[in-house]
Amino acid sequence: MSKHIAIVACSAEGAALCYRTICAEAPELMGRHMHPEISMHTHPLGGYMEHIVAGNWEAVAGLMLSSVSKLARAGAELAVCPDNTIHQAFEHVVEKSPIPWLHIAEAVARKAKKAGFGKLGITGTKYLMTGPVYPEVLESFGLQWAIPGQDDRARIDSIIFDELVKGVFTEKSRLYFNEVIRKLRQAGCDAVILGCTEIPLLVDPEDCPLPVLDSTRLLARAALKQALA
Repeated sequence: MSKHIAIVACSAEGAALCYRTICAEAPELMGRHMHPEISMHTHPLGGYMEHIVAGNWEAVAGLMLSSVSKLARAGAELAVCPDNTIHQAFEHVVEKSPIPWLHIAEAVARKAKKAGFGKLGITGTKYLMTGPVYPEVLESFGLQWAIPGQDDRARIDSIIFDELVKGVFTEKSRLYFNEVIRKLRQAGCDAVILGCTEIPLLVDPEDCPLPVLDSTRLLARAALKQALA
């Protein structure tokens, strides 16, 4: 028996990658063609962005709670959100959620600690790179962190919202991410967090200047492990 996983989605590409990862990796643990029950719900990204831009994280939490409540009524027993930025509302969500959650940054931090990394570069939306989601978790794990400079943060944010969330992945943007990650390596980072759930669809780990911590797939694997615990 396995727990029914709820995916509280925000943007389509990252949520789809999380779903595909669970389904693709589960058979090795559960048997041919097998995976846990999975249900997904999402409000429009535009609804989330209205509240994110306004800094209204309680309203963001309200959307997340709306989704998880519907999924719990469908039988889900464990929730994940494959979107790093809206984890800034996580504390407002877990205290009212009908089912338990896994935190995406904790899945990343555990992997980093196990791999022996000490200082992590953070990439993602401008709200994530300058926000508390990763710094708070990484510090609790004894890990250091760094973020790109202001101009790089602005361009990364533009690539995410103008390209990646729309399923557009260009070689120009991939090479730009590699250049930013090279700067993070020069700043002393020994790994980089792909902290927007679409970035793993752009950055190639084989070509990246630093080892990558793929937040989307790490969350999916954590959910699968918890579902089978």
